[in-house]
Amino acid sequence: MGKTGTTKWGRIKHRKGQIIMVPESELAYKRPGPNQRYTSSGAKRKKIARSPKAIVKG
Repeated sequence: MGKTGTTKWGRIKHRKGQIIMVPESELAYKRPGPNQRYTSSGAKRKKIARSPKAIVKG
């Protein structure tokens, strides 16, 4: 368990324009949903690149 408040947060814009807070380690990548978990070769995906337009500056 980490100490309270150790997570650095970043802001991401959703498809409909809402802003959500995600850990800074997940700003460039996101976890795939259930339908995108496997590649065409059958390997399991761990990360999917996030759109650069989704990251809110400032």
